Amino acid sequence: LATGPRQNNGIFYEIRTYDIKPAKMKEFLELANKHFPFCPAHSELVGFWYTDLGALNKVFHIWKYDNFAHRTAVRNALANDKDWQGKFISVVRPMMEKQHNEIAYLVPWCQLGKPPKEGGVYEWVTFQMKPGGPALWGEAFRAAINAHINTGYTRLIGVFHTEYGLLNTVHVLWWNESPDHRAAGRHSAHEDARVVAAVRDSVRFLESQQNVLLIPMQCSPLK
Repeated sequence: LATGPRQNNGIFYEIRTYDIKPAKMKEFLELANKHFPFCPAHSELVGFWYTDLGALNKVFHIWKYDNFAHRTAVRNALANDKDWQGKFISVVRPMMEKQHNEIAYLVPWCQLGKPPKEGGVYEWVTFQMKPGGPALWGEAFRAAINAHINTGYTRLIGVFHTEYGLLNTVHVLWWNESPDHRAAGRHSAHEDARVVAAVRDSVRFLESQQNVLLIPMQCSPLK
């Protein structure tokens, strides 16, 4: 059973989080929807969301890179893109209160998925695991994820393990038809003996957990 933090290639994902000034959130979203469709000419945008529950005035976006040299080339290209810098970056920078990024790999047993249809909501769950890495907690964590998948109420999009940022962190991205559909599914899952057993085994390695409900933006490839 492969439980290592990365797949056998150089592909990784940059997870960027921006805290936006509350008074500027609407304007930021409008500008992002207008300008971000042009950014994938430099790199692949996986998804772009704003938070609805669990956090406020935050946006999440995920970018895919072939390797670190690819990211460096993209960053250089964007830095020299006069339209990108002049029409978007210089305008939205004063709207931001804080920026944060992480580099993460998909775990080897997970391929990046897609929702069965557009129009749902996403849940971003962050698990802070005990030091030791996937060699310590990988099998138990995978079993807990699979137990939830097998209930059928939710769709797994991706499981990411950090390489840069807060280490021993795992992010899981789920898709659900609606917040109410998720709530009903979670309630049912908590009464499923298989889920209860798998989660009980996994939480032995868990230090903290947090989630946010995400709404996909118009410019997001994942909707």
